[in-house]
Amino acid sequence: MARSDDFAARRNDLAGLSDAQLEERFWQLAREAVEPLLELGKTHTSPSIERSVLLRMGFSSLESQAITAKSLEHGLLGKGAGHLVWRASVLRGIPLREAGLALAEDKYWDELGAWFAGRRGE
Repeated sequence: MARSDDFAARRNDLAGLSDAQLEERFWQLAREAVEPLLELGKTHTSPSIERSVLLRMGFSSLESQAITAKSLEHGLLGKGAGHLVWRASVLRGIPLREAGLALAEDKYWDELGAWFAGRRGE
């Protein structure tokens, strides 16, 4: 069965490459494909992503939901819910779990807001 596409013509660009060159070309194209996704990940998030991060930090589903909701309510979700928990822990000198549960109870948000306001671009 004959191919009706342009495989033979496109193959000519790769035919003379060694295995090492083909591998390098593959990784170059993979980087080009993934780079826009990485940039989006750095600048965009969603409540479901942030809940997922908190679940992996050991918070329950209900705790993650509460922390994420408060993060959104206080306009800090873009900083990352896990980052907010970590930052509250550092600022208050308390364990991560304690900081996260306090954030879920609507504590420390003024401190976090002030800290981030003093650090534009973070």
